[in-house]
Order: sequence, then C-alpha cells, then structure tokens
Amino acid sequence: MRVYELQGAFGLDHLELAERPKPEPGHGQVLLRLNRAALNYRDVMMVDGRYNPKQKLPLVPCSDGVGVIEAVGPGVSRVAVGERVAPMFAPGWTGGEPNREKVRRTLGGPLDGTLSEYLLLDAEGVSKVPDYLSDDEAATLPCAALTAWNALMLGGVKAGDTVLVQGTGGVSLFALQFAKILGARVIATSSSFDKLRRVTDMGAWQTINYAVEPNWGAVAKEMTGGAGVDQVIDIGGSTLEQSLRAVRIGGTVSSIGVLGAGEIKLRLASIFMQQVRLQGVLVGSRESFEAMCRALEAHRVHPMVDRVFPFEEAKEAFVYVANAQHFGKICIEV
Repeated sequence: MRVYELQGAFGLDHLELAERPKPEPGHGQVLLRLNRAALNYRDVMMVDGRYNPKQKLPLVPCSDGVGVIEAVGPGVSRVAVGERVAPMFAPGWTGGEPNREKVRRTLGGPLDGTLSEYLLLDAEGVSKVPDYLSDDEAATLPCAALTAWNALMLGGVKAGDTVLVQGTGGVSLFALQFAKILGARVIATSSSFDKLRRVTDMGAWQTINYAVEPNWGAVAKEMTGGAGVDQVIDIGGSTLEQSLRAVRIGGTVSSIGVLGAGEIKLRLASIFMQQVRLQGVLVGSRESFEAMCRALEAHRVHPMVDRVFPFEEAKEAFVYVANAQHFGKICIEV
C-alpha cells in the first residue's frame, strides 16, 4: 500500500511517498480503506517538528479522514465490512472525561495517521458518518468539526448567546455553523474582507477585520452593547489578550490552537477579576462525535471544503494550509 512517511528528519522535504505491506486485522481490529484525508494545522506543525520535536520517525501524518471498512478481525460486531466510517483522533477515548490513558495515543502522531491507502485500527476507534455527506465533507469531521462542537458544548452555548470565532479555517467555520443551529449569533474575524463577506453569507451576525482593527476585542465588546461575548473560540494562542477583552464577565474562552504562538504573557487579573473560564479543548471522544453527527443530520449541515488535492500532490496541500490560503477545510484524495 502507498503511504506518505516523514522519514529520517522533520520538514516537508522529508515527507516521501513510500510502500508498506497491507496490514491484516487481528482480534477486535478493522482494516479501513481510506478515501480521503483532511488536513489540520496540527499536521503542518507535526511535519515541521514544531508540534512534538520528540516524535519518533518514520511517521504517517494526518489525523482526519474517512473510508470504507474492507475487513474485520475476530470479535468485531459494532461495525461491518462495507460501512463508511471515520477514525477517531484519540481511538482509545470512547467516552467520558479524558485521562492520560485515553488521549496518549492519537492519530498523526504518535500513531500513524490517515495519509495512507489503508489504516489498521481497533474497532472501538471508528464511527459511522452521516450518509448525506460526501467523502470530502465527512473526512473533515473527526478533528476540526469535533473540536468546534466540543468547545461549544463545554462552553454551554445556548440560544441567544454571542460567540466570537477567529479566522476562516475549519474549526472556526464549524463553530459558526454549530453556533447557528444552537440559536447563537456569531461575530467572525479575519484579515480579508472577501472572506468576511463569505462568512456573512454563512450567517455571521457581525464581522471584524483585525488587520484594520487590531484592538478587535474591544470592538467585539462594543458590538454587544458593552457586555461582551459569551464565548470566544480562540485558535491563535497569541490572540488570548484580545479574546479576554472581548468576553463578558463570567464568559468562556475556549483555547483550541496555537496558530500564533505556543507561549504568551498573560495578565491573570483579566481572568479572575472577571470570573472568566479559560477552557482548553482537546478534540473529543467517540461519544461526543456520535452526538455531533446526530446534530449534523438533524440540521443537514454541510462542512465547508475549500479544495481537494490529488494524493500525488499531498505536499502542495501542506503548503496551501501553511500559507493560510484556505477558506474551510483542505482534503487529499487517497
């Protein structure tokens, strides 16, 4: 089978197309024939060596994907050959609260990921995806969609709330879509007026160009009549200062990424003096994924897929994501 391996050293120049033996499922395992992989910024960081410099190589990158079960091992009953499923980011986290054992093994690092023709997994680590979605759309669900869903669930978003989303990547656009079906209104930020027009078309209530308004946190607060937003989906890390200016007293800032910086200086008083909850979000469990899929089906939500690259052009897909050229998700046809 063909796979992309990060070989010998970090860096896109070391991501090579290679051949590996096609695996056979053992007891409790399934063999997934992948149709699509989808990229997250985490994958770019993993290949660059910024996410985990201690990651053992070789590594097959990418955490998101979808495929069809080609074979099952003895003892498998919850899924069957021919069913279309997605692999879970943390295959061992089937439900409940996270702990070290549940989340220590994740796809795309330290485990081999989805940039491969086949993937061997425990049957408990896959879940069916909604039939109405295309392969491109379904491939975006395990990480980007579930992270957005879990952030809103942990933040307790309800009808009438205001949610602020940063940028127009996969997680932010999913958060916009999910917030809308929950009855919340959305403020979206971007440095591109064209992208802001597109999020308005998707249902954003207000937009802010942060290149024009660098103090966008205060602008967002003004938009809510001075009260502040109920929840911020913070994807930058370095954006936390502005997120804390935007959020209301008693509100939630969900931290889900480090696009801007891995380390920042922060005034703690801006958190405890406003009783703000700063909530880290680590994707989610299979149980949460299945709840999210039920919501997707009920409202017929379609993920925003920007572009699909051929398998042979996987490196170009990584460059496209790294340069932030996308609006929504990037997929790779396997």
